[in-house]
This record gives sequence, C-alpha cells and structure tokens, in this order.
Amino acid sequence: MGHETIVTKGKRLSFLLRHDTEYHFDKNGWRNVSDLIKNHNYTIDELNEIVETNDKKRYEFNSDKTKIRARQGHSINVDVELKEMTPPDILYHGTATRFLDSIYDKGIIKGSRNHVHLSKDEETAIKVGQRHGKPFVLKIDTKKMNEDGIKFYLSNNDVWLTDFVNKKYFI
Repeated sequence: MGHETIVTKGKRLSFLLRHDTEYHFDKNGWRNVSDLIKNHNYTIDELNEIVETNDKKRYEFNSDKTKIRARQGHSINVDVELKEMTPPDILYHGTATRFLDSIYDKGIIKGSRNHVHLSKDEETAIKVGQRHGKPFVLKIDTKKMNEDGIKFYLSNNDVWLTDFVNKKYFI
C-alpha cells in the first residue's frame, strides 16, 4: 500500500476513533473493527499497518483484534481506562505561537477534548506544536500542580493528561 494512502486513512481513522458522534462506542471507547471494514473501506491489513506504524502509538486493538480504539484525544465522552499517576516534576506543552495570547490569558484549556495533553520532553512538545503552526513549548511545574491536588493520568502511549493548567504553573 502506498504511503500516501496509509497517511490519509490514518488521519480518517483518527476522526473515526476520537470524534465520530454518529457511532455508538462502548464505555471504554472501543469501536468494532468489522464496522471500519464494512462501512469505512478499511482492510484488516491497513488497520494493522496504521496501528503498528503510527509514530505516537495512538491506537490499540483489544486482545483478539475485534475492536480498536484511540488511546487519548477524544472529544466524545469515553473512559479509556487511564491510570492516575504522579507526574515528573516538569512536563511540557507544545502549541503554536498564534495561541499564546489566549494561553497566557486563560491557561491551557482542554477545549473540545477530554484532557490537556502534556509531553515528557521538549522534543515531543515541539513536534506537537509544529502541527498547528510555528511551535512554542511551555514548561509546566507539574510537581507544584500535583502538590496542589491536581490529578494527572498517563495514557498507554506515555502522554500525560490533566484537566486544566493554570498559568500560575508556567515556568
């Protein structure tokens, strides 16, 4: 399969697993693989390739590969069984410079997603920011946030998640 087709189908899969309000997901965000094959023109080989080659390990199959889900990033209300964890002392948030005025005014909000996404290193945060324009990385005092009782979750693919980052925690 050509790389272009896999990239295009991967982007479409992101929508279908994170934001598709027409589909009735189970409570943990699983979608039937058979639905993607029957109704959305995927093959099992394409789904395997997307899951295996996605650089951020965004997707996962259940044990018998009859269901698939995104690990985080949903705008639909599902429980992807996140583990509450104590974060490292510092995490990073990648964004685009065009969003900085709003961020410095309101803090980092989750918007339409279920959580704010934070990265464990600056390199990853830069890549995230580049997807939205000229990248900028905010350094977050997550040790202080945690001491203040703010909860953090670690997704299965090592993305740190929280509900909101107040600007007072920017370093």
